Formats: sequence, C-alpha cells, structure tokens
Amino acid sequence: MFSKKVFLGCLFFLLSCAQVFAADELRILTWSDYMPEDYPAKFEKETGIKVRLEYYESMEELVSKLRAGGVSQYDLVVPSDYIVTAMVQLGLLQELDHSKIPNMKNLDDFFINPAYDPGNKYTIAYQWGTVGLFYNKEKFATEPTLADIFDPKKNTTHFMVIDSIRETMSLVFCYLGKDVNTTKLDDLKEAADVLIAAKKNPLFSGFDVSYGIRTKVSGKELDIGTTYNGAAIKYIAANPGCNLGFVNPKEGAVAWADNMAIPAQAPNPDYAYAFINWILDPKIGAGVSNFAKYASPNKAAKPFIDPEFLNHPGVYPPADYQAKLHFIIDVGKDTSMYDQVWTMIKAR
Repeated sequence: MFSKKVFLGCLFFLLSCAQVFAADELRILTWSDYMPEDYPAKFEKETGIKVRLEYYESMEELVSKLRAGGVSQYDLVVPSDYIVTAMVQLGLLQELDHSKIPNMKNLDDFFINPAYDPGNKYTIAYQWGTVGLFYNKEKFATEPTLADIFDPKKNTTHFMVIDSIRETMSLVFCYLGKDVNTTKLDDLKEAADVLIAAKKNPLFSGFDVSYGIRTKVSGKELDIGTTYNGAAIKYIAANPGCNLGFVNPKEGAVAWADNMAIPAQAPNPDYAYAFINWILDPKIGAGVSNFAKYASPNKAAKPFIDPEFLNHPGVYPPADYQAKLHFIIDVGKDTSMYDQVWTMIKAR
C-alpha cells in the first residue's frame, strides 16, 4: 500500500507532467461555436502545433477569466471591439509584432487602423456582424422591428434580450434614435426606463446569452429575441423549413468586430502568431465565415465565401443600410455609469 507521502509525490509528478504537456500547445479562449470543428486538427497537421479550445459566452466572462490568472494561461483570445481599450488599460493584452503576420495584407481597409485599436497595435479582426432580431415568422405578418420588443403597446409576443450591457443598451438607443455611445445621463435614464418597462411586460422572458436565445427561439419557447446575426442565420440554414427569420431592424443595429489578440503573458505567443496568420489565409478565413455565418474582415476571402451568404442582407447589410450600423466604442470612465444603470435595470 502506498504511503501518503509516496501518493502525494506521485500526484505532484503527474500534475507536473500535465503542466509540461499543456505548455506545449496553443490554448485559445473564444466564443463557442465560432470555428469549424476540423480547424484545430487541420492547423496541427499543417504546423505541428496542437490546439486546445476553451469557451466563454460574454465579454464580461472573458475579462474575468483573464484577470483571474488566464492572462498567463492562454495564448490567444477573441475580444469584441468595444472591450479592447479596457483590456489594454488593464494590462491584459500585449502589443503585436506585425512582421510575424504577413497575411495581415489581406484585411479589408475598414479593419486596418480601426478606431478601437489605432494601428492594430493589439488586435487583428476575426469576424464581424450585427445584433438583430431572430424571430418566429408565424407570429409576425411583416418583419419585426425594435418596437416589437421595446414598445409595450405594440408588443404582443414572448421576447427576450441578450444579456450584454452595451449591446442591449445600444439597441435601446437605436430604438430611441440616440447615439449608441452616449454618455448623457438623461439618455441613460431614458433607456433604463424603456428596459424596466419591458421587464414589467408579462411577455418578457428575461435576459440570456446569444446561444440561449437562439435555442429558445428555435425551440418555439420564444417568439422573438435579440441575438447575433450568425447564430440565427446558421440555425436557419441548417434547418430549412423552420419558418424562422433574422432581420437587422429598421431602426438600426449594433455592429461589432471580434478580434484575435494575444494575452500579455501568453506562454506561447509564437503559436498565436502562427494561428493568426493562418486564419488570414483567404481560403481559411472564408471557411470560418462559411461555418459561422458571420461576415469576414478578410477581403481576399470573399471569392471563397458561399454566395448565398455573401449576398444575404443579414450577413452583409446592403449599402443603403450601412448608415444604420452602429459600432460600440469604449466610453472610458463613464463605463461605471453604464454599469450602475445596468445593475438598477436588473434589480427592478
């Protein structure tokens, strides 16, 4: 029989081996259902680098994981545009060496030198899309609008909104015709009143992450919900005849860009650089969009994207709608004001 001392010694040895093994791989922390299932194995076959994927369902969860020690455990993360500035200020990301990303030349001009990361100092765009309305066509005679959620007099269907401070608040601002990045206290109070009134509606089914809303609408538990365009469109494409639809509402939609970034203390940054450059290959980048049903920031990938989705207005909004797409930007010290308002909304 092993003594306690021998047992603990063996356990320590096994854990040490596991840590060595874990160190020799690319650890990616990303959104769930956001990469073709064969890509980790494909990347390993082409580069010899093993990939381990871990997931989160909100930006708040991503930041929490990094601040809890993940900044030295993960090699690549995929933050949304509006959170990048805050992550840099918190010291969570490292500056990129562009000489290690030659395929950066394939990025669309719109994603070179973006406002949320001047000079692409910390990030490279991965996918972009919108937050719009996923709905049951049987419940709507015409395409729904934000009024079908936020106007108690018009709302006659079971609904839910995405559990994301800035994205949900921004949709309310679209509904009210206000700047989605406003820092005016009166605007925030007005938006809070709209959301609190929506919560009091007996048809309100709560807040949830995008995947949860997609599941509930597709399962006919909900009639309509706000969610990411690709999450909805991907389900519709996989289930012909489901009689579900997705629309970027006429009042406007939240636009976003998810980005590849390397944590400040990543154990294998060169593995991350190899992966970023690999994703920016035209065919590889197109494969991401064909799988996830989000738009690609890679201009060289467009010839390889499924024409059905390249021409889908929910994926690539038409030119006359683009003025209604609103990107969220970091509001600095006023973020705390948003947090306070959100806490009040949740508590009421």
